[in-house]
Amino acid sequence: MTDNSDSPAPNKWSAKVTRESNALSLEKGVFTWKDPQRIAESLRDSAEASSRRKAEPFRSAMSMLVFYINRAGNNLATEQRQTLEQAKQALRKLYGKN
Repeated sequence: MTDNSDSPAPNKWSAKVTRESNALSLEKGVFTWKDPQRIAESLRDSAEASSRRKAEPFRSAMSMLVFYINRAGNNLATEQRQTLEQAKQALRKLYGKN
C-alpha cells in the first residue's frame, strides 16, 4: 500500500479549490475572518486584480464566497456562517447590487 500523506484526501477537493483557485488569488484565511466587510473587500480586491477570471468581478467574488459556504456545509460554525452571509450582503453593497 502506498502512503500518499502529502496529497489531499479525495473528499477534500473543495479545500484545494479554495486554496488554489485559478480564477482568484485569495488572501490566506479570508473565510475565517470575523469582519464581514473585510472579507467582502478582500474578495472584491482579489476579483478585480485577477486576469484569470471568466466572469465580471462581482460574480467571481460572490461565486467563491458561495462555493466556500456550500462546501463547508454543516462543518461551518453558526457564527462563521452568519459572518459569511453578512459578507455576501457587504459584497452586494460594494458593487451597488442591493
